[in-house]
Amino acid sequence: MTNSETILVSGRRVVEIERDALTELQDGLGQDFVNAVETCTAAKGRVVLAGVGKSGHVARKIAATMASTGTPSLYIHPTEASHGDLGMIASGDVVIALSRSGETKELSDLIEYCKRFSIPLIGLTAVASSALGSASDICLLIPDAPEACGETRAPTTSTTLSMALGDALAVAVLEQRGFTGEDFKIFHPGGKLGAMLRSVGDLMTGGENLPIVGETAGMKDALSTMSKAELGCLAVVSGPIEAGLNPDSDQIEADQNRVQAGKLVGMITDGDIRRLVASGQQAQTAADAMTRDPVTVKATTLASQALAVMNEKRITQLVVVDEAGFAPVGILHMHDLLKAGVV
Repeated sequence: MTNSETILVSGRRVVEIERDALTELQDGLGQDFVNAVETCTAAKGRVVLAGVGKSGHVARKIAATMASTGTPSLYIHPTEASHGDLGMIASGDVVIALSRSGETKELSDLIEYCKRFSIPLIGLTAVASSALGSASDICLLIPDAPEACGETRAPTTSTTLSMALGDALAVAVLEQRGFTGEDFKIFHPGGKLGAMLRSVGDLMTGGENLPIVGETAGMKDALSTMSKAELGCLAVVSGPIEAGLNPDSDQIEADQNRVQAGKLVGMITDGDIRRLVASGQQAQTAADAMTRDPVTVKATTLASQALAVMNEKRITQLVVVDEAGFAPVGILHMHDLLKAGVV
């Protein structure tokens, strides 16, 4: 066996061991998990995570996941807790303590504190009869599966199981609380994820900068409006609206005559103009050059969904319409998505 083959065998063995352990964890979820989710969901305060060593790293990650998904949460190091940080835990909080063996001595003061002040304690361990398992109000058991590093028994499989169980707990609590993508966006304003969760209304060109003409507008006015906007397109609405006029959505709702004159009927893009010139045809009005029934989205649509529509339709601009799907309120360009980091 070559050295490359030996390395691959080693890597695949680790993944197989951890995969089998995860399957065992999945099959073993029961009422204790339900109780833990309900306890965290009902908590009036925060969910406090604690652990030492590798369990501490996992606890930090679980706390971060919960905090970012709408469950107020924090991590406390058990040693620091014994030296004053226990004061950070208050009535209404829930404590989740992690220890594979359940015999981590540094957790003893934390366990005693929870008992003294009736703080719900959820233990995450592999040994139900351990000090942590016995003291817990709810014991979440991970399978007592072999570590992937058999010779040293370094935490590998156990940390994977704890991480997975923590993720399951966080997501179940998220779903119980009805936490949505819109809520998630509030906690993730930066980076790629934050950009994907922004709405079309956050990125579109609208208001007085919206390029729009009536369908009876002459091509000179239509091209002038499109050039000023520098978006490579404009919206065309029904009725004799003056070129460049931007309908106000509130005004449209208040004026039925204006509503009839503000319905989106088409869109003109640079591509439409090029195709028109190439065909030798002449357009007198915007209606002669426009593409009828263009693809549209609403301002509340997620930027990621708008990008998917553009990719599917092989287009670079979208008309944004009001909630009734009637009047144009903006233009979304692929450049807006690029600038925001969505692409």
